[in-house]
Amino acid sequence: MSSSNLPRHSVVVVGGGQAGLSVSHGLQALDIDHVVLEKHEAMHAWRTQRWDNFCLVTPNWQCALPGHPYDGDDPHGFMKKDQINDYLSAFKAKVGASLREGVAVELVQPVAGGFLVRTSEGECLAEQVVVASGGYHQPIVPRLAERLPESIRQIHSADYRNADQLPPGKVLVVGSGQSGAQIAEDLHLAGRQVVLAVGDAPRCARFYRGRDVVDWLADMGYYDMPVSQHPLREGVRDNTNHYVTGRDGGRDIDLRRFALEGMELYGLLEGLEGDTMRFAPNLADALDQADRTYNGINAAIDKHIAEQGIDAPSGEVYQPVWRPAVERETLSLAESGITSVIWCIGFSPDFRWLNAPVFTGRGHPVHERGVTSVPGLYFVGLPWLHTWGSGRFSGVARDAKFIAERIAHHQAHVAETSTGEVCSAESTLA
Repeated sequence: MSSSNLPRHSVVVVGGGQAGLSVSHGLQALDIDHVVLEKHEAMHAWRTQRWDNFCLVTPNWQCALPGHPYDGDDPHGFMKKDQINDYLSAFKAKVGASLREGVAVELVQPVAGGFLVRTSEGECLAEQVVVASGGYHQPIVPRLAERLPESIRQIHSADYRNADQLPPGKVLVVGSGQSGAQIAEDLHLAGRQVVLAVGDAPRCARFYRGRDVVDWLADMGYYDMPVSQHPLREGVRDNTNHYVTGRDGGRDIDLRRFALEGMELYGLLEGLEGDTMRFAPNLADALDQADRTYNGINAAIDKHIAEQGIDAPSGEVYQPVWRPAVERETLSLAESGITSVIWCIGFSPDFRWLNAPVFTGRGHPVHERGVTSVPGLYFVGLPWLHTWGSGRFSGVARDAKFIAERIAHHQAHVAETSTGEVCSAESTLA
């Protein structure tokens, strides 16, 4: 089929998660023809890649998808997995997007007048394309995993559900970001013996001086700060998220306290020799740095309270409740009784299907607030696309509205240019 005979859309949105449906909401408001393509089912990651006790780490009031704010009776609570999926299902129904599920996008590439989009169900043309498939595509598992004994059960955090899916014995959790810290806690609370390889993730308090830390940071304008004004600029996109939890009404995650309760902490996993894991001697430094971030955030809140003259309970500086006596650098899997490993070291992006010159050497898209250097090509739903909330329920509405407006502007510009060219041709012929 020649390209002139292919189905055409003004906009193709790739991805049917909260970001893609938020863009659809914005495009519908502007009466712009579009289709949303999703290779699984809409919001599938929330149903298929979360553990049983998963809950939000930000309070419910921050759930502010376009036209669909949280309206429950616990705005300062933390929705659990089933509640999150109910919230998202209601959003999907409310948006009523032109959504095609079970359609995988295999190729997008610029062509004259727009983009060729090849899918598992055929090809179409799009004047503009929005990539809303997120940035967490390929679970990261180090190559050393291939050399672990076959008797060791290995899973990635995306496949963890509960402690019962693992064989009896100790569990090695590798990584202490949000997922790693929370999964380690989940196993710990289930009575499992946990060994945690600690990374460089920072941490923050859940509550401080009478309020959730998120509430304080919102008042301080942190969640409205664009990347362009952040001290790290684009470097903030590489930051690991702070570990904290909303479980049981919300609390700090203190790895030192876990250690007092029997969890074994090691430094960064560096290698494997035979059945012996090798760790960096940096556990003390990692814990100290996480605490410095914790106390630094609280100090910023103290400053805000003082400057605004706010009446709030007194604060305090966190003091370590445990310190490693020595840096343990090796651990025999057999001798320690470890029978399973959970890899909690994140995901890598996979945009190989997008044939456009908009990527860094690490495969991350280059953009300014989701707008790329290729006219008509956009991203939405990525962490720190514009602000802290860009990859979350709190900020994606603002980003989606901005992208929808840019799409309308581009559409008008193309129409105006085409009209001008026609007029110029008619003048020449006359």
